[in-house]
Amino acid sequence: MGMMRKIVTIPGPGGVVRGVCALAVALMLAQCDRVEPEATGPTPAPAPAPSASDPVVVIGPPTPRAALTRADILTAASAAASAYAAGQPQSGESLVGRRFSVRIAFGCTGPAASEAAGAPDGLARWSWSRDGRAARLSMTPIDWTESALVAAGPESPWEAVEGFWAPRPWMLSEDCPRLEGDSLGSAGAEASPQTVALAAVFEKGGSRIGRRSGRAYAFTRRFEAGQTPSAPEDGYRLRLEGRLAAFPDGRAVRCQADSPDQRPVCVVAVVLDRVAYEEASGALLSEWRPG
Repeated sequence: MGMMRKIVTIPGPGGVVRGVCALAVALMLAQCDRVEPEATGPTPAPAPAPSASDPVVVIGPPTPRAALTRADILTAASAAASAYAAGQPQSGESLVGRRFSVRIAFGCTGPAASEAAGAPDGLARWSWSRDGRAARLSMTPIDWTESALVAAGPESPWEAVEGFWAPRPWMLSEDCPRLEGDSLGSAGAEASPQTVALAAVFEKGGSRIGRRSGRAYAFTRRFEAGQTPSAPEDGYRLRLEGRLAAFPDGRAVRCQADSPDQRPVCVVAVVLDRVAYEEASGALLSEWRPG
């Protein structure tokens, strides 16, 4: 057999450089693969699971404010009257834009003398028809477009104003009065002057659909055959609904008096959405939606 020879290859200069580069790359890859040791120390405890007894807070939409009632309107008017008489700044800005639903009792002492008694005085009333078989309810708003109390001159934003009196402003209840007489009063005393009203305002250039323009809110209640017509024991109700508006001074209520010894007359500016006649129980008889 021949002798085996061991061959040793001596790299040249270029081979040495290539070897060094390969060694450097291997070291870099080793560094990248190295795993850092985990940090030593206490492990944070997991968050406790919610208990079934923990209260659950549910945040819902805000509760809408209740509509202002007759009592709210009369209270605001009384406060405005007091401030006016005392020469103090009147409030009422916070009421602007609030919704209201006011019931006004009428016919508490029975029917008016006749159908012709439905004068346009801003008060609701009812009377029997000529044959006595039907009850006719009527209310004609007052035209206050040129009233010194309501009108604001050329700068007024309103083209028309129609008024509704709120009788017996000393009584916050929506029911008919129960007082039959008092020894301090004289027999046959006249009713007190009206001092609180709601004024339905109509902007210039606005719709004319809701305006009455001297026409009454009229309704005839007919009784069924065989039914005996009778006057309601607790009268009828006129319901007014809408939102409070603002006079040019930014307030919802305006008051005025001719003498310091007179109770100021106060008017609340409103935009009407609904007018209705109801029974005392709340049963609807008829309604108008100006809008």
